[in-house]
Amino acid sequence: MPVVTSFRNIISRAWPGALAGLAAAFCALAVAELVAGLVRPAAGPVTVVGGAAIDRTPPALKDFAVRTFGENDKTVLQLGILAVLALFAMGVGVLALRHRRAGAVCVLLFGLVGAVAALTRPDAGPVDVLPSVAGALAGAAVLALLVSMTGPRPVGGTHPAPDGGGNGGWNRRRFLTATAATVTTSAAAGILGRFLGDRRSQSAVASRDGLVLPAPASPAPPVPRGAGLRIPGISPFTTPNRDFYRVDTALVVPKVDAATWRLRVHGRGVARARTFTLADLLARPLIERDVTLTCVSNEVGGPYVGNARWLGVPLAALLAECGVKPPSGGGPADQLVARSVDGMTLGSPVEDVMDGRDAMLAVGMNGEPLPFDHGFPVRMLVPGLYGYVSACKWIEDIELTTFDAYDAYWVKRSWARRAPIKTQSRIDTPKPFARPATGTVMVAGVAWAQHRGITRVQVRVDDGPWQDADLAAQDTTDTWRQWSYPWRATSGGHTLTVRATDGTGQVQTERRTRTVPDGASGWHGVFVTVT
Repeated sequence: MPVVTSFRNIISRAWPGALAGLAAAFCALAVAELVAGLVRPAAGPVTVVGGAAIDRTPPALKDFAVRTFGENDKTVLQLGILAVLALFAMGVGVLALRHRRAGAVCVLLFGLVGAVAALTRPDAGPVDVLPSVAGALAGAAVLALLVSMTGPRPVGGTHPAPDGGGNGGWNRRRFLTATAATVTTSAAAGILGRFLGDRRSQSAVASRDGLVLPAPASPAPPVPRGAGLRIPGISPFTTPNRDFYRVDTALVVPKVDAATWRLRVHGRGVARARTFTLADLLARPLIERDVTLTCVSNEVGGPYVGNARWLGVPLAALLAECGVKPPSGGGPADQLVARSVDGMTLGSPVEDVMDGRDAMLAVGMNGEPLPFDHGFPVRMLVPGLYGYVSACKWIEDIELTTFDAYDAYWVKRSWARRAPIKTQSRIDTPKPFARPATGTVMVAGVAWAQHRGITRVQVRVDDGPWQDADLAAQDTTDTWRQWSYPWRATSGGHTLTVRATDGTGQVQTERRTRTVPDGASGWHGVFVTVT
């Protein structure tokens, strides 16, 4: 069995280096986490490298990640980074057994990657390199220490004795004890770093907990009776905050202290540049509106759509006070660029923002201050536009410019500059591959065409004729609309398909397209087997 013996010899010689490399990598990450807790939690190496990876991800791959992993896409990315780091660390550890300086250099180079990634982040500061640098130095030192404990490596396949005897003798017990101590100490450092990071965000949490939202000057009318159907399996008319979809690029959700938050308005056509505090906004007349938001990454029949009651400052009035005019009124700017505290940029057509729709700077969601996941303390939203061109979370800057002069984040990545939401409908129940019993089966779901409204929904069974569904009461043209269709189900396999007609009379297109560059289109269908 020479091959098996040779493999065992390789493992015998390599495992101490691989283990030392893993321990050094863990130490590096823990020290970086500790320093990030002191400096800025978002400056941790996994976060900045992950952010850089997201920025460089092709649109098709990003679309695949959202489609496949949903809101867990960031977790999958971070786990992938850690897996690659673990493999790299084991390789470096094995290399360091024979070339200790080369191993240390590799660790430092990996730290340099983190430092460079930190500096490339839109919200970066000079101190953001410190976590990666400190982590790399600690990792290199630990690797050198642990590798030095392996001593001369055994030759001829002879295994060292556990107590340090044997050919070439090295103290395995001492090595394992040092490794365990390194891992334990590193874990403590990492936990301390998380604790410090959480403490840094406590002021933001306290500012949200202590925020009392004023009553709206223009409250939303009550949701009409019958707008929410009592059908099991259908999406609720108002989406609870905890269930509202979240799609963004933030690996660490920004936690902004409302007391220190500021919003700057400036740029072309702004006669009076201004900076607003949250107190300034809350002192203005607020509007309350039901608005359905949709992500451009939502596939046909997908989950990235939700309806909420928003409280906020009318954006058009605020811009007008700053001297802004829409292009139709002679204004020189046709694009409003919204910037987030994490550097994200979104570009909205000024004409749409100021055409009379309820575009707002939202401060409340379903009767409470915005959750951190959804943009606390302030986010922007413009009914009728996909989120990537209108719904800037954690907003801190509004610049008036032109589409010719500036491309926002997603436009640079092959998405369309202008993105009105397409007419869509979805079957919520029955679910795909359900097995309902023969008889009357309630087919139901939602349809949306924000700022145009839904006037008709039709259902087709297999290749039969289109049948009108029953529409729930309409709240506003900016919200989705529920529908239902009592289907007399017969045994066998059947395909159910839905389509909607918007308030302009336009029927939802059958033409199937993917989400890039301006949103998916096509009819949603489900296959069921009636028993």
